[in-house]
Amino acid sequence: MRPIQEINVILGENIRRERERAGYTQERLSEMIDMSTQNLSTVERGMAGVSLKMLRRICEALKVSADDLLFGQREKSDGEALIRKLERLDARQMRIVQEVLSALLEAFALKKEDGETDHGGDDTDY
Repeated sequence: MRPIQEINVILGENIRRERERAGYTQERLSEMIDMSTQNLSTVERGMAGVSLKMLRRICEALKVSADDLLFGQREKSDGEALIRKLERLDARQMRIVQEVLSALLEAFALKKEDGETDHGGDDTDY
């Protein structure tokens, strides 16, 4: 039996974190990347690594970068975090988000035109 490599442990933990964040079971992700559930479990536990080809499939399925999986969560701006969440939506969900966002931005613009100010604790202008 080969010794466990630290990079495999880190990669496995990050794959599991991103899979759960995306709302996928091991079975579902396995189907998406054409890997057996048993092999995915082995990877997530850090007992094995993956090929570059498989890493790319995993990244595409989870809509994350290889950096995220290899180096873990780095501190991201609110905008980057929001973009990652939006990238996971399907076309119908994206249309709903666009409608809601448009309505919010319109409401903020009206609020500003009326001379109302936000007293919610920060000095953010909308």
